[in-house]
Amino acid sequence: MKTIVSEKGQITIPKLLRRRLGLRKGQVLEVREEAGRLTLTKSGVDDPVAAAYGILKLNKSTDQLITELRGKALRR
Repeated sequence: MKTIVSEKGQITIPKLLRRRLGLRKGQVLEVREEAGRLTLTKSGVDDPVAAAYGILKLNKSTDQLITELRGKALRR
């Protein structure tokens, strides 16, 4: 497959390759030169917890969520 380098130095990765490699909008790629060739590699997430932190936007405190899930605690 071929692609063209734009005036700004941008390239388009063909759709077939994006699908096959699971590349999505915003995906970070590492770019390296190896023996006169460009190599693109998907950048891995360093910390999976950090990657997931903040993805839920519930606008409630933890105590409110626990109460909703479990109901009010029975006092003895």
